[in-house]
Amino acid sequence: MVQKALIMDEAAMNRALTRIAHEIIERNKGIEDVVLVGIQTRGVPLAQRLAKKIQQYEGQEIPVGVLDITLYRDDLSLQPEQPVINSTNIPFDVNGKIVVMVDDVLFTGRTARAAMDALIDLGRPKAIQLAVLVDRGHRELPIRADYVGKNVPTSINEKVYVYVAEVDGINKVIIAEP
Repeated sequence: MVQKALIMDEAAMNRALTRIAHEIIERNKGIEDVVLVGIQTRGVPLAQRLAKKIQQYEGQEIPVGVLDITLYRDDLSLQPEQPVINSTNIPFDVNGKIVVMVDDVLFTGRTARAAMDALIDLGRPKAIQLAVLVDRGHRELPIRADYVGKNVPTSINEKVYVYVAEVDGINKVIIAEP
């Protein structure tokens, strides 16, 4: 992997998450009935960071869940190895809630579709919204994010890597060529 460009450093990531937190509060006219669900792996720490920011602004905690979409992926049969199954931990009822799914990168839309399938298996949310740190385009499904940290035009061959301190020991977003 050859790093082509640094897209976001730690400060830029923090600013983007701050903006997304404010947008979530504004769009939903507060946080009543709003819950966050981080998509494994890097969506989880991003959701936890958003929850902390929202709590700072609204003065109340917002529930955060963890969603593993592995078994909902439409490319399981194409994987050369058995997939690693992480845990789903949603300690609240999603029925009637505004569920904000949080992920690191929006690309083809297939992860978001799988996450919606997984959520709907858990109940009937009032609404599902999508927050992503990076939208890199190249959609294969008619899915768009409600909240975007940064739009990054990429070629189909480039890769976008999001690094979060909780998983990787560093906070940054890069574009790389394989």
